[in-house]
Amino acid sequence: MRADSIERRGGDFLAADYIAGYRDYLTDVKHSSANTVSSYLRDVTQFHTYLEDNGQSDFKKVKPETIKTYMTWMLGKGKSATSVTRSVASLKSFYGYMVSYGFMKTSPAKGVAAAKVERKYPQILTSKEVELFLEQPQCVDAKGYRDHAMLELLYATGIRVSELISLNLEDLNLAAGLVHCASKGKERIIPLYHTAVKALQDYVKDIRPQIISDADERALFVNMNGERMSRQGFWKIIKYYQEKAGIEKDITPHTLRHSFAAHLLENGADLRSIQEMLGHADISSTQIYTHMVKKQLKDVYNKAHPRA
Repeated sequence: MRADSIERRGGDFLAADYIAGYRDYLTDVKHSSANTVSSYLRDVTQFHTYLEDNGQSDFKKVKPETIKTYMTWMLGKGKSATSVTRSVASLKSFYGYMVSYGFMKTSPAKGVAAAKVERKYPQILTSKEVELFLEQPQCVDAKGYRDHAMLELLYATGIRVSELISLNLEDLNLAAGLVHCASKGKERIIPLYHTAVKALQDYVKDIRPQIISDADERALFVNMNGERMSRQGFWKIIKYYQEKAGIEKDITPHTLRHSFAAHLLENGADLRSIQEMLGHADISSTQIYTHMVKKQLKDVYNKAHPRA
């Protein structure tokens, strides 16, 4: 039923009429995407089911307190704060429609605050956990040397996994202890610590020539078939060494990137330098590591201080 059709009719309407009118409003007036229409209608329908279960089926009699109680009820059912916030946004849109078409004078959803979303910070490893993790590849065969070089390079530079597997031989300048990284239209030069340089020298000079399938292959890191390493292949390597190290934290290829940044910050590096090495376009993306370090210090304080 179209919104303007409801507007022309007199009397009271069923909830289904309002929902149908809202659907037409989203589609014909707002020109919302199919996904948006589906999401908003689902949220509004679920809210109406809640109203019916609590002896109230009239959208027009809803008060702000009703919506706030509904938010609390959803959180109690295990819904995430993000999901609850999305539902409130849907109700604000629905009641905005109800006011615009004269079904109500004011929106009960107006002024209702979104659910507080607890910010989740990336997982980082302690310095000891990093040492344990990097010690796992045993340099006794080609795979061990290659894996050792990859993990050392990843932690030494904080580059993304996509950047790691895209590196070519010419991107390394081991004599100068530097690696050239090009990604997202930007280029940057990142220094390497001595251990990473040594691991890469051993791999490039003695191991890589043994496993490449084509002498013209330029990929720095290749799988055991001699072809460029894939994301999936590297993911399996990370998970293998996590299990071998017995580290309970969930280590992903991005974990070493986060740990690289947090550890630099802990040891006095400035945000601008970290931003440049990570390749962040905006400093705000780098500032999250400041919050992570502060949170980690606070956790240590609360656990260790006798009066905390």
